[in-house]
Amino acid sequence: MIKRGGRFSKTLYGSATIRGTVIVAFVVVVFLVLTLLFREDDGKGSSLTTVEKWNKFDNVVRFQPTMETINGTVLIWQIPDEPKAVLFLAHGCNGKAENFWDRTSSCLGCVGLPEERLIVLHALFRKFAVLTVSSFGRCWSFGSEKLVVAGTVKWWIEEQKLEKLPLVALGASSGGYFVSALATDLRFSSITLMIAEGLFSRMDIPKDYPPTLFVHMPKDEDRKLRVDENLKVLKKMGVDAAEIKCMEFPLSPAFLADRIPNLDRKISVELFKLFQEKGFIDKNGFMKNDGRATRWKAAANERKILSRNKDIFNHIQEELNLAFAYHEMTSLQSEQIFSWFESHLK
Repeated sequence: MIKRGGRFSKTLYGSATIRGTVIVAFVVVVFLVLTLLFREDDGKGSSLTTVEKWNKFDNVVRFQPTMETINGTVLIWQIPDEPKAVLFLAHGCNGKAENFWDRTSSCLGCVGLPEERLIVLHALFRKFAVLTVSSFGRCWSFGSEKLVVAGTVKWWIEEQKLEKLPLVALGASSGGYFVSALATDLRFSSITLMIAEGLFSRMDIPKDYPPTLFVHMPKDEDRKLRVDENLKVLKKMGVDAAEIKCMEFPLSPAFLADRIPNLDRKISVELFKLFQEKGFIDKNGFMKNDGRATRWKAAANERKILSRNKDIFNHIQEELNLAFAYHEMTSLQSEQIFSWFESHLK
């Protein structure tokens, strides 16, 4: 036994106590920092730490899509080396297959909207073959079009000799409703319905309905209530169902440049300052309305900020909608979405 006593031992004990306190404090700080940097969405929303730059996948994944038209239906697709699954993507109203892909020599009409393109890049990076299809009209319909698309997807999978791979699907808005109905005609391992509660109240849900992930924006309170109800319905039937809630977040001067290909950082800063001056954002950088309800285009035209690059208006508006978090395609939760897909591959 060592007897602690005298001035020397007290000094040693005091020093050890201080060192211990410092070490504990340091560990706590490191833990908090790592938690903020690497936390996953807990269902309460995403933070700015999850925002990725548009070129995150440079030198890792490249767009090399194939585009073809089958019986009037536009298909655009890409298959990575050694694919492990097939992902079918359905756009929302006013969307098209070309929105998911950057413009290349094989797809001159592709426009690469920022959220759509990042979803595809995430998919290719994680070895999912990706198939996108354009709807017949402005939005998807649920009669003959559903049967045509189901047949087209089956044909394409057989043509590419991918029959042995699991099939998953993601649809946003109108595309989410479409995917929820398509799941009764195609055998999906799992599906993701984005900013859509599905058509469950209008259809007979089979017992083998696929695991369903709802990715929604609770600011849309009416849709949130319908998502909550459909979650209960599916779970009561024994269907594996879950949700991810996407919350609003503030803009920063570099945000638009970080998210949109070929948008200069200087222009991003100028737009941020314009939004501040015009009162489009509050003192903390949060959008007061989404991009569709904000006169930011007219204000940018007055300042001639984007006079040489008006083709990028739709890209900017999508990101403003995303920050407002009411109703927009989102790639911010891609890690969780693809982890959901992978956990249900069969």
